[in-house]
Amino acid sequence: MKYLAVGAGGFLGACLRYGISEWMGTVSGFPLDTLLINWSGSLFLGWFYTATSKQWKVHPTIRIGLGTGLVGAFTTFSTFTVELWNLWKSGLWWDSFFYLALSAIFGPCLAYLGVLLAEQPWRREGAPS
Repeated sequence: MKYLAVGAGGFLGACLRYGISEWMGTVSGFPLDTLLINWSGSLFLGWFYTATSKQWKVHPTIRIGLGTGLVGAFTTFSTFTVELWNLWKSGLWWDSFFYLALSAIFGPCLAYLGVLLAEQPWRREGAPS
């Protein structure tokens, strides 16, 4: 059952990523679509795994289907590396460094922000509002 959940989530995540990339595309050759997709996936995954391990009772199959399947297929390291290489070999060295720095710095920061958002006291059951 877990494989089906990962497969279904992966199908949805890949379709969602493709749709966003087709809709946004690059901005003057800069892969803004992949950057925003990876940032949003980092934020969501940090929040989701924290919230579902500390606050909400979510069936493990649903958790792995959404986390590994959907978000794993939605975000993409392979596309990031290909786009980074394409910037570099096109002579856009500053763009490639900028893309690398934005991805490497803000991806983990957004994942941590997701963790912090999930751990907020107003999110806990029984906490005063």
